[in-house]
Amino acid sequence: MKLGAFSISLSVKDLQKSKDFYEKLGFNIMAGSMEQNYLIMKNEQHLIGLFQAMFDGNMLTFNPGWDQNAQNLEAFNDVREIQKHLKENEIQLDKEADETTSGPEHIFLKDPDGNMILIDQHR
Repeated sequence: MKLGAFSISLSVKDLQKSKDFYEKLGFNIMAGSMEQNYLIMKNEQHLIGLFQAMFDGNMLTFNPGWDQNAQNLEAFNDVREIQKHLKENEIQLDKEADETTSGPEHIFLKDPDGNMILIDQHR
């Protein structure tokens, strides 16, 4: 199963302070804006999403159809295929994708320790 690009999405209290901190670690802004209350930052192949007042807690994020540079992949597993596989393996989903649609969609699930996982397809 191909989950696509991986990043950690962090819920931050002060976007500017978090931006400054991660820049000191060598991360650069790849997407987002201060006005939109989120930044996607990159250091080589490592991605971190900083989100202020958008959700509680931190989560692992996968983007089917994208590589680590947010470029489209030719071959990928659609989020609905991933959902089907997870359900067949008795994985509980907190939010399911609408299987009657195509294109952008997302699902939420938790690992056994309650860590949130977002599988977010943008195309």
